[in-house]
Amino acid sequence: MMRDGGAIKCRDYPGVCENSEKGAGLRVFAPEKEGFYRGLDQVLLLPSFRACAMRTFPDAAFYSNMEFGSARQAILQLLRAVAPADLPALLEWMRTTRDFDEFTHDNNEIVLKNIAEDLRNCLPLETMLSSEHLALQKIQSRPEPTIHVDAFLYDEDFIDSLCEEGKMSRNYCTVCGSHQTAPLGFISHSFSLMELKFIYHHVLPDLSGKVLVDVGSRLGTVLYGGYLYSSALQLYGVELNGDFCQLQEMIIKKYQFTDRVKVLHADICTQGSLLQNADVVIMNNVFEYFLDEAEQARAWEYISHNIRKQGSLLLTVPSLEESLSGLQINIQLSPWVEEVPLNYDVFPEKDIDREALEQIHLYKIL
Repeated sequence: MMRDGGAIKCRDYPGVCENSEKGAGLRVFAPEKEGFYRGLDQVLLLPSFRACAMRTFPDAAFYSNMEFGSARQAILQLLRAVAPADLPALLEWMRTTRDFDEFTHDNNEIVLKNIAEDLRNCLPLETMLSSEHLALQKIQSRPEPTIHVDAFLYDEDFIDSLCEEGKMSRNYCTVCGSHQTAPLGFISHSFSLMELKFIYHHVLPDLSGKVLVDVGSRLGTVLYGGYLYSSALQLYGVELNGDFCQLQEMIIKKYQFTDRVKVLHADICTQGSLLQNADVVIMNNVFEYFLDEAEQARAWEYISHNIRKQGSLLLTVPSLEESLSGLQINIQLSPWVEEVPLNYDVFPEKDIDREALEQIHLYKIL
C-alpha cells in the first residue's frame, strides 16, 4: 500500500482507499465483498486484503481500537489462513508463550486488585471469621501481640492509609497510657500479590496441562492467581470452612473462572485421589493455626502417603522442616522429597518483602 495525497491506496488492490480523515472508513472493491467499511478490523476479514492491510496500518488508531467481537473474528480468520502443517505449532505457541505477557500483565493485576476489593467488602478488617475459633485463640496466645492482616487484601500502602485514618496501628503500648510502644506482630494466611507473581512467574514451571491443588484455599488467592498467571489445566481449592468456600464461589462465578477453577468443601484427609493425581500442591500456613497438634500430625501423615507422584511439586510456607518440627510424627523427607533451590532476587523493585519470599519453599517428589 502507499499514500497518495489524502488517501491511502493499495498497489496490489487499487480498489482499496482510505479517506484521510481519521475514522472515516475504507472504501473496498473486492472479489469477496464490495462495500464501505468503518474500520480496518472489518477489512481484515477479507482474505485478499488482510496481510496487505496489516502491513500498511500496524499502528492505525481504528485498528488498535478494535472491539472484542471484531478482534475475535480477525484472529480466527487469520488462523484459518495458516498452512495446515504449521497450525498445531502456532496454536501450541499461543497457548504457552510468554510473548503475550505485556498485554495481560497490567490487566491481570487490575483483576486481582478488584477481587481483593470485593473480598474486603465482605470481611471484617482482621479477615478472620467467628467460625475460626482455634485460629483466633492461637493468634491471641502468641508471645508478642499479633494481629492477622491478609496480605492479599491489604498491601503495605493500604496498611499505611489505614494507620493514617486511625483504623489500624503497627504498634502496641507496652505500658498502658505511656509512649512506650513496640511493633505489633503481623501474620497472613494468604499470599500477597507480589508473592503470587513470584510463585507463578519464577518458582513454578509451565503448568500447561497440569493440575494444581491448593490445600486450605481460604479466600482463593492461589486459585485466582493460577487462573490469571498460568495455563494450568485445572485448579482445585480444598477448604474446610464453609464460609470461605461461599466467598470463593462468589468470586469464581463473578469473574468467570469456572472453566478451570473448582472449590471443594472438604477435609483434605478425604481427598486422597486428588492429591495422588496433582502435579502441584500448595500449602500456605495450612495447619498450624487451624488444627491441634494431633490433627496436624494426622494430616501430614495423610499428605505424605498420598503426594507420591514422581516429579510433582510441593510448595509450602513455611518449610517442611519447620512445619513438622515439634509434632509427634515419623515422616522422613528423604527419599520422599528434594528441595529445589529458589532465586529470591528476581524482582527489580526495592520494596520487595524479601523475608516473606524466603518463607516460600519448593520440593520435588522423588
